[in-house]
Amino acid sequence: MNRLTTSRGEFDLARFPDDPRDLLRAWDAADEYLLRHLDGIDGEPTDLSGTVVVVGDRWGALVTALAGHRPAQITDSFLTQEATRGNLKRNGADADMVRLLSTRDTPPDRIDVLLIRVPKSLALLEDQLHRLAPRVHAGTVVIGTGMVTEIHTSTLKLFERILGPTRTSLAARKARLIFCSPAPQPLRGTSPWPRSYALPTGIGTASGLTVTNHAGIFCADRLDIGTRFLLRNLPRRRGPECVVDLGCGNGVVGVAAALANPEAEVMFIDESYQAVASAEATFRANAGAGTTAQFVVGDGLSGVPAGTVDLVLNNPPFHTHQATTDATAWRMFTGSRAALRRGGELWVIGNRHLGYHVKLRRIFGNCEVVTSDPKFVILRAVRS
Repeated sequence: MNRLTTSRGEFDLARFPDDPRDLLRAWDAADEYLLRHLDGIDGEPTDLSGTVVVVGDRWGALVTALAGHRPAQITDSFLTQEATRGNLKRNGADADMVRLLSTRDTPPDRIDVLLIRVPKSLALLEDQLHRLAPRVHAGTVVIGTGMVTEIHTSTLKLFERILGPTRTSLAARKARLIFCSPAPQPLRGTSPWPRSYALPTGIGTASGLTVTNHAGIFCADRLDIGTRFLLRNLPRRRGPECVVDLGCGNGVVGVAAALANPEAEVMFIDESYQAVASAEATFRANAGAGTTAQFVVGDGLSGVPAGTVDLVLNNPPFHTHQATTDATAWRMFTGSRAALRRGGELWVIGNRHLGYHVKLRRIFGNCEVVTSDPKFVILRAVRS
């Protein structure tokens, strides 16, 4: 936990899950720059008396600091929502002071102040600006924020094309603000998302399937080479069992498992609302009539009863926002061990250099290489 100091007070903030050993802060210079601007440190304070909407707040730092104005938070991340709840509580703010919305929810009808933390995904920004454009008006204050490395010419062009005239601030501590003046009728076409494409041949059960991707999904325009390698080497299993596609993305791995074993019940889990929506659309487009599955937005396997899963398929991320970390992989692996039955298996694909075999041996007491190529390795760990 760290303390954010602003002109409106000091706030104890943490990421989720809260880990005292985690040295990464729950905010950065871009968040501080935006809060200073809103408070009028560099000029006139911003009128926050209307409906305030905060998009892309990474760990709830912005809405916690602005809780007195009862903002709405729009995020694609379940973990962000959990972090926000925790940060509001530890700073004495009532949970109902911030309206928590996902990127799949309907935004407020009218937005008077729109604050946008620029996301890593340009596609997600595009999709969200299209969804929000009908709700802003000519008097809406629109301010974006991000680190200099996150704001590009293409970022500014999106604001300009979808909302209206756009300019940037001077950089401060490697952060920058974006100022956009909405046009009187800021409807600029429609969102091109979701998108679909057909998978190539030669990848096993998934060959030729139609994949649906909502904005912000990893490799939304093509099948990434790691997933392609995993699809070619999925375990061959039969009979009724519970299979989890953990960190499911667009769900192609779980769909392939469901088609290979029609008796299996597949659970698609991701912390991204966009990902789970993509997985459900992919499943519906390819699964046979009467086939069922579960679609869960959540914190990994934390909500799955212990000892109820037979197989977990996992391609863990090794970064969170701009930070490279193995924390998510650790949680996925430990969560898998808890959820698996005795004899249940965790199959993991990753870049060879990540050394997942070391972690798996520490957690499971065993790990074997299923197959590998010069870049990727597929590992199998068994719950004893």
